[in-house]
Amino acid sequence: MVYNIKTIYDLANWFSSKSDMSHKKLQKLCYYAVAWHYALYDSQLVENDEFEAWIHGPVSPSLWHEYKDYVWKPLPRYDGELSFDDETDEFLQIIYNTYGNFSGHQLEVFTHGEKPWKEARKGLDDCTASNIPISTETSGSTITTFGPEILITGRSDLSK
Repeated sequence: MVYNIKTIYDLANWFSSKSDMSHKKLQKLCYYAVAWHYALYDSQLVENDEFEAWIHGPVSPSLWHEYKDYVWKPLPRYDGELSFDDETDEFLQIIYNTYGNFSGHQLEVFTHGEKPWKEARKGLDDCTASNIPISTETSGSTITTFGPEILITGRSDLSK
């Protein structure tokens, strides 16, 4: 499978073109896209895909710096050009269909129950800041057992 997404910003633009959303929700949608891509294809979706185990769940430091001024305000909807191949668009649409109806807070709760975030924050209390990276190996191998099964149900063409 060939993906033409180059950066985490391209990924964020794709999701933010779909609806108005909070910075937190955008972070979690990007995290799930990256994690599911590792789980299904054992490969990198974007070049700068590091997520850290912050208090409110997985956060891309690159995206945080880009959108930090919005705090809790909705992000502007991206209306620029998006030119993704059909396979990329279909993959991202499935991620969005699966997680896009949840709020940023609900997605945060999901990630807090998952092994990758828990492992990265092991030994830290809930309010301790952290910039510990979330392992892509752990996120890719664990998400298929915890993530919503509707993502891959009936989608044999997306499995390895």
